[in-house]
Amino acid sequence: MKLPANKKIYFASDVHLGLYPEDKSKEREKAFVKWLETVRKDAAAIYLLGDIFDFWWEYKKVVPRGFVRFFGKITEITDAGIPVHFFTGNHDMWARNYFTQECGMIVHDGILICEFNEKKFYMAHGDGFGPGDNGYKLLKIAFRSQSLRWLYSRVHPNLAISIGHIWAKKSRYSNGLVEKFEGEENERLIPYSKNILKQEHFDYFVFGHRHLALDYKLNEKSNLMVLGDWITLFTYGVFDGEKMELKKWDI
Repeated sequence: MKLPANKKIYFASDVHLGLYPEDKSKEREKAFVKWLETVRKDAAAIYLLGDIFDFWWEYKKVVPRGFVRFFGKITEITDAGIPVHFFTGNHDMWARNYFTQECGMIVHDGILICEFNEKKFYMAHGDGFGPGDNGYKLLKIAFRSQSLRWLYSRVHPNLAISIGHIWAKKSRYSNGLVEKFEGEENERLIPYSKNILKQEHFDYFVFGHRHLALDYKLNEKSNLMVLGDWITLFTYGVFDGEKMELKKWDI
């Protein structure tokens, strides 16, 4: 894809809308909507790399209440012809077709490879990537089980979504956790990306999930970009056609 003149690609992740407490979530939703309104002015596309919601369970005829500011702004943007790409994360992997049919977003459930101005991008939410974390990897398989999802969908929405909200209240992020970079040996996304580079070149690996704003040089031509979050960091990525940078939104 060749970017039009003066256009940019924007990236964000881990907004966790609906995260307890509710009043703080609404404040962050307003801030994120303001960011969306600002970047749409020169956006060629917007990529939301997962965990935009702290919990999302979508029935065939029912979706969780709330988030009207976010959905309204996204629909404005897609109606204006600006593509918005939504990656399912470990907190909102249970999306069905609401985001696509009602809001016009393009939904990705896994890895997406793109090329912008001859720069190759490897994008995903990033949960369960790299060595270790075997307990979560098993849990992820269970979460994605079609049989278990069908069974949970038999639960009345009031109860099923309440269970999700209880889970959200126990999230470590509701306590304002700030992740820290503790060296290459402790950052699973680094060996994961380096292993991919043994097979194929990418200029940028772009991930969410880690709640860490990280621009890490993998080799002379490749960078790992971890987007941070919109709980404590309020960071995002922007590609201007030549290079990608991490920036902070002033709320």
